[in-house]
This record gives sequence, C-alpha cells and structure tokens, in this order.
Amino acid sequence: MHHDKHCIHDQKGLLSWLLSWKGVGLIMGLAAVSYYLLTVHLAHLAVALPYLFLLACPLMHIFGHKHGHDDKKQG
Repeated sequence: MHHDKHCIHDQKGLLSWLLSWKGVGLIMGLAAVSYYLLTVHLAHLAVALPYLFLLACPLMHIFGHKHGHDDKKQG
C-alpha cells in the first residue's frame, strides 16, 4: 500500500512541474521540434520510424518494469 501512495505523490509532483513555467516551456519546445520534424523532415522521419520502434521495445522492457517488483518482496 505504501508503494501506491508514493507513486501517487510522484505523479502529483510531475503534474505540478509540467504546469510550471519550465514544464510549459518544455512542452512548447517539444511541440515546436515535433512540428519542424513533421513538416520539414518528414521523409527522414519516415525512414527512421521502424528503427525507433525497434529501439522503443528494449527501452520499455528496461524502464517499464519498475513497478511490481517491490510488491512481490513484501507479499
């Protein structure tokens, strides 16, 4: 149970950071870079897209399994 409360606290902290000036600036910067890539470099992005999907799989396995391991130790 303590693990769930910790995750909720982290999510509230992340949300408050995203709504701060730095978070809004980061979101706007990512939106501008995404727009630039989609309009000017669409051909390059289309060539790289399959490789990005393949790269996403191992990264999701590495970073996506943080939750659940602590629960198994307690129960």
